[in-house]
Amino acid sequence: MCGIAGTYRWPDGKAVTDRLTDTLAHRGPDGAGRYSHAVGDGEVHLGHRRLAVIDLSGTGAQPMVSGGLALTYNGELYNAPELRAELAAAGVRFRGTSDTEVLLEAWRRWGTDCLPRLRGMFAFGIFDERTGELVLARDQLGIKPLFLLRRGEGLVFASELKALAAVTGGSLEVDHAAMVASLLYYWVPDSRCAFREAEKLPPGSWLRCRPDGRVEHGRYWRLKDVAAEGRERALSGERPDIAAVVEESTRRHLLSDVPVATFLSGGLDSSYLTALAARDRPGISAYTIGFRAEDARFEAMPDDLRHARQVAGRYGVDLHEIEIAPDVLDLLPRMTYHLDEPIGDPAAINTFLICSAAREAGVKVMLSGMGADELFAGYRKHLANRLALRYQRVPRPLRRAVSGAVDRLPVATARRGFRSVRFAKRFLSFADLPEETAFRRSYTLYDRRELIDLIDPDLAGTVDDVLTEHADVYRDNGLDDFVNRMCLADARMFLPGLNLAYTDRSSMAASTEVRVPYVDVEVVKAAFAVPGDRKIAGRQGKAVLKEAAASVLPREIVYRPKGLFSAPLRAWMSRDLAPLVREVVNDGELVRSGFLRRDALRRLVAADAAGQQDFSKHLWHVLTLEYWYRGATTGAGQNSLDGVETRGLR
Repeated sequence: MCGIAGTYRWPDGKAVTDRLTDTLAHRGPDGAGRYSHAVGDGEVHLGHRRLAVIDLSGTGAQPMVSGGLALTYNGELYNAPELRAELAAAGVRFRGTSDTEVLLEAWRRWGTDCLPRLRGMFAFGIFDERTGELVLARDQLGIKPLFLLRRGEGLVFASELKALAAVTGGSLEVDHAAMVASLLYYWVPDSRCAFREAEKLPPGSWLRCRPDGRVEHGRYWRLKDVAAEGRERALSGERPDIAAVVEESTRRHLLSDVPVATFLSGGLDSSYLTALAARDRPGISAYTIGFRAEDARFEAMPDDLRHARQVAGRYGVDLHEIEIAPDVLDLLPRMTYHLDEPIGDPAAINTFLICSAAREAGVKVMLSGMGADELFAGYRKHLANRLALRYQRVPRPLRRAVSGAVDRLPVATARRGFRSVRFAKRFLSFADLPEETAFRRSYTLYDRRELIDLIDPDLAGTVDDVLTEHADVYRDNGLDDFVNRMCLADARMFLPGLNLAYTDRSSMAASTEVRVPYVDVEVVKAAFAVPGDRKIAGRQGKAVLKEAAASVLPREIVYRPKGLFSAPLRAWMSRDLAPLVREVVNDGELVRSGFLRRDALRRLVAADAAGQQDFSKHLWHVLTLEYWYRGATTGAGQNSLDGVETRGLR
């Protein structure tokens, strides 16, 4: 895992590439490299920061240059051994054992046709000295990031948006549509970028720059097509062996020349991966989190730590426990800097702290259970949307009575929160809505009117644009299976936009590589060949994955209530962060600029403080958006982390 950067026919390209690469130093502390070559009347420059995981010798260094090709690459190829054998049989002679060299030689032999053959996570730039062409490519599912900026015939690219912001001297303008989208979702969709000129290369795609100024785009993999093929497999009666597919993916993801550990929350997904990994790597380390006792009580959080200990003991895993009792006032600006865009999921803090602890213990690579919920319908929203179809058959007068009664219930008192009441209020906020709207409301923060009331009135049209984009993506499928429609929407939006994004950025902030065996092309193909009624059976989500895991894990782990990889937000908001919330609401830059309305924010704070509604997630995201916006509009954070951390909000 690494940091990549480069320029193509960009003014002062060498100095710009040097600065890009330096900004990415945390992604690759084990080495740095540069490459330059003439392109017509300009130049190409490639930069690289290395986190050495496979082939730790100099033969794995980058940018890798061989036979007229130059490659800067971030990622891992889990089918590199098979590709190496095929290429060697065709006469290719390899100097080292890195997957980087395999990728370079695969490109030489097959060009863009090699991309569908790659199994792994990757983003790379490859330059052909003979043709003068630069090609950028990104993996099928958007696990690895790639940002780019085009001006005239020039292009600059990097693994992180902050690098592009740094080299443009703060000239990038905030995209208010992306900010509106981030308020709705609490993250920026992969289809948008927080700065207007910047772009994200879409998952499963490539971009080719030619010396004559022409730019060509291509798509080599589409989730929509994979889901449609899965539907046909299911209709033909095919039943994929999920246990075999997940086991094989996990084994491949253990490929490494350095120690590998796992995340272990005590829930199904991480427990299943940890148990499978322990078969191949006896005594493997795992990392888990706990919370301050007072925070856990207030939040009514389940005791995940007890289950993690049970799994570790059963499979001989070396378990490391980390208490999440952070000084959030210090961590908030630090995480905002590293997350690149306004992302309001506090799980990013958990990931950063776990990866930091693992890195201190000498661990560079970790396995995460990310992606299983999206692909196998494991979130509460999936079951809730199914239940909503039944709820809509209840007579309307009775529904109104139930809604009125629940609305009067408090979500918290001064001493504790009531999770069941929070869930009930959340459910009733979307249970009567049409399918796409209900699905969106089941996981976003605001409905249309609430969002319009919160922001600058001139941005009302932007709200409609963002909502239309969600509807278009959700409806763009040929599936007649409600559960798989939800899974496809999550895999196209929620997974790359939030979970993979924060996982990459918060782990790389700690110079640690996180691998996601469930987010594997073969697992994805198998998942969409499973009908929805095998994913949600009765009130059980992820039913087919639980069946697979039951052959390895004890039933009390497989069928326990879903755990939470989150943070005690209500406790933080009522204690640690209460003064900061007041400050941001009354005199923050978002309010002073007119983007957010002070009165609307005050109503959120008052309702949350009264315990009648749970707006802790909303207010946490306002804080993350405030810190990000200050850095984006003043230059603090675009040039250095110190600038973000030391700049106050007053």
